[in-house]
Amino acid sequence: MAVALVAGFALPAAAQAPLQPVRVLEVRGLINPLVAQYVERNLSRPDAALYVLVLDTPGGTDTSMRRIVQAILGAPVPVVVYVAPQGARAGSAGMFLLLAAHVAAMAPGTNVGAAHPVGAGGEEIEGTLGAKLTNDAATFARSLAETRGRNADWAEEAVRSSLSITAREAVSMGVADLVATDLDDLLQQLDGRRVTTAAGEVVLDLGFVPRERIPMTLPERLLHVLIDPNIAYLLMSIGMLAIVVELYHPGIGAPGMVGAICLILAFIAFENLPLNWGGIALIVLALVLFILDIKVSGYVLSIGGAIAFVLGSLILFSPVGPRSPTMPVVRVSPWLIGTMTAATAGLFLVALSAGVRAQRLPVLVGSHTVIGAKGVAVSALEPVGVVQVLGEQWTAVAEGGSIAAGEAVEVVALEGNRLIVRRLQG
Repeated sequence: MAVALVAGFALPAAAQAPLQPVRVLEVRGLINPLVAQYVERNLSRPDAALYVLVLDTPGGTDTSMRRIVQAILGAPVPVVVYVAPQGARAGSAGMFLLLAAHVAAMAPGTNVGAAHPVGAGGEEIEGTLGAKLTNDAATFARSLAETRGRNADWAEEAVRSSLSITAREAVSMGVADLVATDLDDLLQQLDGRRVTTAAGEVVLDLGFVPRERIPMTLPERLLHVLIDPNIAYLLMSIGMLAIVVELYHPGIGAPGMVGAICLILAFIAFENLPLNWGGIALIVLALVLFILDIKVSGYVLSIGGAIAFVLGSLILFSPVGPRSPTMPVVRVSPWLIGTMTAATAGLFLVALSAGVRAQRLPVLVGSHTVIGAKGVAVSALEPVGVVQVLGEQWTAVAEGGSIAAGEAVEVVALEGNRLIVRRLQG
């Protein structure tokens, strides 16, 4: 009687114990350190029945890929890599993640494959270096396939010959385990399956298990968006142009602030992309040529600047060294290059035309007219700012310190188009 009473209380308590969820992670786009951090953080948690890594990637950095592979191999909970939705791919680095998974699943209409190591121009790398890169990646792919009992011969050949196969072919060739149309179909096929993890053998019981989607944190999402070649290029271009505007109109502040923020964000992205510093140098040279053309009032340097800008943009993400087989070819959209080249050239040509027109105008205000004139500081002069004198706004430099906005000033000298002013006493 006592035993039955205890059992009666124990059964409801057990029934009320929360079921561990199926946690769904999503990896879309380039595999980079942020993606590796996101996956590592979640796979280290043992409080889940299963992890499903939904994958759609053209590839990524070798270091980040290996971090994720190590997290999968050492996970205490089964990890399913699911290439989805339809039309997705597990390219280059993505293939290694699929091979490392406890269960490799693919949606219909997806594909998996790896790239052969190539040089900056897409050519095959010959000699010792090419053989070393190829052998390293091919051996790693074979090792992962053998660990999971998959087709090791195909995995190795995929790296050596840049092979790619469909979802159905992957299952028939022993590269993937199953094809599932969606997450519901995937979990239904996995229910009751035996999986061996780092913690031992597990029988998946997924009949009534809740699902939980785990997105990246907000900072991770923002930075992941930045690590896109088009966005990084756009930020760099806007940042450089804004800095140039600030240099020509000191004291405004806003262009300089925007330019600094854009450049910092661009270089954060560059840290995770295959950057060619020669491309950066050509783009900087283009801006220098545009600026010089404004000063000499000609158009030849602007033409050279436009050519340098286009060339720098085209090779910006084409490093001189060989490309890893895990990293896809990264390029800036030709449409974006054309747009930014036209915008940059147009901005400087407008400034150049204004300079030419200004040179042809008669001098209306000389030093004898403006020196001694009184005005007011439109912005704070610390020591450079903007003042209103003789009904016009001028760039001005404060003599002997700073002047607050709104204070009365007096012109003491004229240097080019810049006024030297002092605070008006009394």
